[in-house]
Amino acid sequence: MTETLRVDTSGGQLAGFRIGVTSDRRSGDLIDALERRGASVFHAPALKIAPIAEDVDLLADTAAMVEARPDLFLITTAYGMRRWFEAADAAGLGDDLLDVLGSGRIYVRGPKARGAVRAAGLDDVGISSDETTATLVDELLEQDLAGLTIGVQLHAYADAHQLERLRAAGAALLTVTPYRWIKPEGSERLPRLIEAVCAGRLDCVTFTSAPAVDALFSTAAEQGLQEELIRRFRRSVLAAAVGPVTAQPLLDAGIEPIVPERFRMGALIRLVCDHLAEHHVEQLRTRAGYVEVRGRSVRVDDVEVDLAPAQLVLFKALLSARGAVLSRDALTSLLAHTGAGHALDMNVNRLRKSLPDPHLVETVVKRGYRLHV
Repeated sequence: MTETLRVDTSGGQLAGFRIGVTSDRRSGDLIDALERRGASVFHAPALKIAPIAEDVDLLADTAAMVEARPDLFLITTAYGMRRWFEAADAAGLGDDLLDVLGSGRIYVRGPKARGAVRAAGLDDVGISSDETTATLVDELLEQDLAGLTIGVQLHAYADAHQLERLRAAGAALLTVTPYRWIKPEGSERLPRLIEAVCAGRLDCVTFTSAPAVDALFSTAAEQGLQEELIRRFRRSVLAAAVGPVTAQPLLDAGIEPIVPERFRMGALIRLVCDHLAEHHVEQLRTRAGYVEVRGRSVRVDDVEVDLAPAQLVLFKALLSARGAVLSRDALTSLLAHTGAGHALDMNVNRLRKSLPDPHLVETVVKRGYRLHV
């Protein structure tokens, strides 16, 4: 007997879910928002932005930009724009930079970059329709760029292909990167996050920058876990990216992340909540009572059940089958990826002992196991 149940979110929409956070900047805001909604958060910053005082290239590139006085400017991020002026002001170049930007035509990648430009007392002449550098370059290429100098404010993840398109059109490019990535304090937690993904102990991992994705993959490769990490993201662990630039290295690895329509932190949080609640909550009426699995949280009626990773994998599979029989081979193949080896019967016995009613998991002789519905 099966029945569609109403999701209980009294403990928070993300109650029962464990979410990995890879960002350093603004991670506190993201973590607080997830925890307020009931999630358990594993914070493992992949990269952080280098302090301005340590970034000598930024001042040299700014001085070169001031001297060259480009005809056009591409401003890609609000944070980069603000940080650029902060560094220029500290070096006594703020007024010169403002004068140079004011003498050229400014194009912006999105509304936040436009806001930063206007906050500096400047204005732009064009904006990307979808907040991507590629679309912004498309707009520039509609005009003759031959012989022009273009100043590009990069966002720590340079899109070499888009820069090459501008050069191929005859433009001379000057670039400035107001923030660069370095390893943060707490970077030793990143290997543990990777191990947690591979062991099925996380339901979702959030990404707010493409370099963080690259850092995750390279660290996993050093651990010998990159293949298993990617397999987990493809099959069971949700990857959530704040925008298309962040999503690209995930897509390149064959991972389909969720991406909000508006590339903002708040929109990302709402999308994670909605997606996990819709796609990662299983409920079923059984002979033992109402069963609900939300991430790592298992409830049978009003009883909270604590399951080890291997037993949780088995229980989720049986619950998804909704009373149908799962073969021993199918269940054994699931255990092979949990570190539990092939001890199916032992793990089924442990699962039964953990449940309020051990008869909830039935043995079907010579076939496999099912839930007693």
